[in-house]
Amino acid sequence: MSHRVADELGYKDMDNISAASSRHNSENLPYVHKVGVPPKQNLLKEIAGTVKETFFADDPLRQFKDQPRSRKLVLVFQALFPIFEWGRNYSLSKFKGDLIAGLTIASLCIPQDIGYAKLANLDPQYGLYSSFVPPLIYAFMGSSRDIAIGPVAVVSLLLGTLLQNEIDPSENPVDYLRLAFTATFFAGITQFTLGFFRLGFLIDFLSHAAIVGFMAGAAITIALQQLKETDIVSVMRSAWSAAHHGWNWETILIGMSFLAFLLVAKYIQGKKKKKLFWVPAIAPLISVVLSTFFVYITRADKHGVQIVKHIRRGINPSSLNEIFFSGEYLAQGFRIGVLAGMIALTEAVAIGRTFASMKDYQLDGNKEMVALGTMNVVSSMTSCYVATGSFSRSAVNYMAGCNTAASNIVMSSVVLLTLELITPLFKYTPNAILASIIISVVISLVDIEAMTLIWKIDKFDFVACMGAFFGVVFSSVEIGLLIAVSISFAKILLQVTRPRTAVLGKIPRTTVYRNILQYPAATKVPGILIVRVDSAIYFSNSNYVKERILRWLADEEEQLKESSRPGVQYLIVEMSPVTDIDTSGIHAMEELFRSLEKRDVKLVLANPGPVVVDKLHASKFHEMIGEDRIFLTVEDAIVTCAPKMDLEP
Repeated sequence: MSHRVADELGYKDMDNISAASSRHNSENLPYVHKVGVPPKQNLLKEIAGTVKETFFADDPLRQFKDQPRSRKLVLVFQALFPIFEWGRNYSLSKFKGDLIAGLTIASLCIPQDIGYAKLANLDPQYGLYSSFVPPLIYAFMGSSRDIAIGPVAVVSLLLGTLLQNEIDPSENPVDYLRLAFTATFFAGITQFTLGFFRLGFLIDFLSHAAIVGFMAGAAITIALQQLKETDIVSVMRSAWSAAHHGWNWETILIGMSFLAFLLVAKYIQGKKKKKLFWVPAIAPLISVVLSTFFVYITRADKHGVQIVKHIRRGINPSSLNEIFFSGEYLAQGFRIGVLAGMIALTEAVAIGRTFASMKDYQLDGNKEMVALGTMNVVSSMTSCYVATGSFSRSAVNYMAGCNTAASNIVMSSVVLLTLELITPLFKYTPNAILASIIISVVISLVDIEAMTLIWKIDKFDFVACMGAFFGVVFSSVEIGLLIAVSISFAKILLQVTRPRTAVLGKIPRTTVYRNILQYPAATKVPGILIVRVDSAIYFSNSNYVKERILRWLADEEEQLKESSRPGVQYLIVEMSPVTDIDTSGIHAMEELFRSLEKRDVKLVLANPGPVVVDKLHASKFHEMIGEDRIFLTVEDAIVTCAPKMDLEP
């Protein structure tokens, strides 16, 4: 009731203004600007402009302009290998920061790598291999100063799950390993291709909300896998069965006590004690040393405590001949590699952009993809599996004061020494401590704060987040990922096919027209309905836009009839948000024009953009509607149309 009274008061106010303006002669009206028609573009130039904005929006060749040929060659070399650019200004002070950061992340990565290899159903040395070669390649080709490269939990889980679906690692370990190298090769090819052809925008189709849900679901699944199960139903069944047959108390003691130690180490650092970043960073290595020593002196392995047993000594052997370039497993390797490569790429680019924004430098996403792709292709030939940027290690790298990618070289050197000298010492490392390290790491992947924010901002995004989460937890990684992508695409389709529209009113004491739902004080103009379309008008939504505008008109006419006020004489479509219109959109506008004519309502357009104006003229729609019905602003349209209306009751 109060809304209707306010609405009527608004109409009375606007009635007085319009009646006063109608008494002026046309000579006294303010000057109304005409809508400019852009010059006709050459077709080839138009196509070239579209291609440039799609694939080269960052203008990557701008640094080559007006440079001599010799300088251009140097710039090309530096673009391919950024180390030769930042290396020119490298100093001892920078090295000190990189040395401390590299040693810190090495202490974190060594126990993690052994555990992550376990997630991928691979022998422990392959996790260490993947923190030796890939970081070296990335240090030369990557443009991020902060990313720490190596195996990560989510990709390791994804690979382990998908590879196991094709080959049982216990029955056929040789072909399983070869398929892992094949998947790594195609993951690298996928990443390199996306970067080389500047198709990085494709990874943006996996929304942030879907990634949050997928990561949280993967974290739960990883934790369950430490109990030898892959979903909640199975782990409950397994726990019930084990309760009848007894648990190994030594294993439980080791796992729970060191998990508590790792969680306390994380808590000590906290958000306000970043100077203690080294505490959770070295905690995993301390846990491995202490638990290994405990098992060795007590010989707990003789009492049912499972241990690592053997890690092959020495650096990565060649695996070029192990990759399936033909045969029955080629297609499976390609499919798994593409999926793993996309997930790894999404994680690495997100991490790189995060830390680049924190240090205020630019990160070339396509260059990053080329670097990561090259890195994984080389890795597949040197007995590594898919490596990418690790968030936990990158955060430690950042807080430890890294200055350049040289911290990756330091980390790689420490892993090399470990492979050559220290691996025999890991023989008595209990599997329980590796499970504890993995669980402590993946707990941070369940981002409750991010989920809460998603719920507050966009409920549809929250549906995508939860769909991915429950898909991974209750079914499988592939199903969860499929649900996440499907819901993300569904959201895009919904937004494209059902764009928002709004009725506009005039903000008091201004010439500004805004959504009356957002600004309740905005008043409608008597006899005029102003509608704004908040999207390009394409074949997918043109019919909906036309029908929605007619529904707005029908609702308005019904309200006016109930209050015994004059009907709508002009319908103004505010087109500033309409970035483009296609043939179907033009046809929809023509049908709208005819429908309005039958209702004795005149169609008026306000502020169409250059692309829209060009297409309106090309289709002769401006002749149908009349050149005098296209205005630069809504205010111009109101000033012109209001004096022409018969406002008598």
